Amino acid sequence: MVFEDFSSAQSVLLWAAFALAFFMGAVVNKTNFCTMGAVSDSVNMGDHSRMRAWFLAIAVAMVGVIIFEITGMVSVDSTFPPYRASQLILAENIIGGILFGIGMTLASGCGNKTLIRIGGGNIKSIFVLVIIGVIAYYMINPFPGSDKTLMSVLFYDWIRPMSVNLTTSSDLGSMVNADNAVNMRAIIGGVIALVIIAIVFKSAEFRQSFDNVFAGIVVGLCVLAGWYISGALVSVSAEGEMMTLSGYMENWDMLSDSEEGKPAEMRSLSTQSFTFINPMGQTFGYVAGGFASKYLTFGLMALFGVIAGSFVWSLLSRSFRIEWFASFKDFINHLIGAVLMGFGGVLAVGCTIGQGITGVSTLALGSMIALLSIIFGCAITMKVQLYKMMYEDASFMAALITGLVDLRLLPKGMRKLEGI
Repeated sequence: MVFEDFSSAQSVLLWAAFALAFFMGAVVNKTNFCTMGAVSDSVNMGDHSRMRAWFLAIAVAMVGVIIFEITGMVSVDSTFPPYRASQLILAENIIGGILFGIGMTLASGCGNKTLIRIGGGNIKSIFVLVIIGVIAYYMINPFPGSDKTLMSVLFYDWIRPMSVNLTTSSDLGSMVNADNAVNMRAIIGGVIALVIIAIVFKSAEFRQSFDNVFAGIVVGLCVLAGWYISGALVSVSAEGEMMTLSGYMENWDMLSDSEEGKPAEMRSLSTQSFTFINPMGQTFGYVAGGFASKYLTFGLMALFGVIAGSFVWSLLSRSFRIEWFASFKDFINHLIGAVLMGFGGVLAVGCTIGQGITGVSTLALGSMIALLSIIFGCAITMKVQLYKMMYEDASFMAALITGLVDLRLLPKGMRKLEGI
């Protein structure tokens, strides 16, 4: 779609993001698509149906990105966030992922689930959103009257030196053959996707579960549609030349007579798809900026869309319920969880959607590491909680070691507590 002016093109982009997220929010609420729930079902009950749905979404998005790049429809080389950056931030992916996994378990859901729960009437999740938003904002934006951020004060000096600088982009295709990256991604991604699909549909129980199959396909397609909306849907005709929104903004001073309608930042106009921790930080910036339209972004509109879609489905299904903290302990758990999600989500450069599906669809190695770290953080936290609940006198270390044994990360001889 070609527009004669920037504002019209941007408006279509933003409302398209909202509409797509609205649909995804309704479907996720309806089908109970949830990473934490998937890990819980797998770890505590041996039921892998929701985990299969999650990996089906990854496979669908991955195949779609392969098709986009082979046909030249959309490129995800330069995105926001930069999934394929040549700097592999290993420590941030691992530590951030683990922190996020622990946090989402304590706070009753990942970033996407937090928005779904808000739409369903959960006041606790609004509390979680506010805390994550403030932390995520100041992790990348300086404090008032200062050039310091939470990232620079707490993390940068010791964690960034552990990064690995590559000579290629950090996706699997480029790392194997940088000279023929697109075709190599197609081969590697195609094999991974086919293996995932074969494993997922091997289960007769999963094949018979409409909600899980539907959720996996829809979420994967929504992530794919997000790439298309932000990367190919709209362009601006400027002096006879077709330009992307980010390209137009780079040349704003030459193409526009005033600052009116200029977005607050250019990176929010880059090719991107669904992720929710950074948009939570953008929410804080939007409120602090007096709800000025220049602060509206793809991510922010997607955040609003997911909440709205979940809210409408909650009303239609009569599942809308106002929920508050059950106890002071419940409040503390959500507080700690939100703090960990705020720090962890920014360090890991995304959440279970942002890294786990959107990032992995680009075959970015960092995204895969972050996803595994999130799953580990969530799984071990659930194990510790379970053993502490069943053995009230057990120490934290005993529960932790036993949980690691259950996850087959330590030998059976180190078990401290009887299995449950």
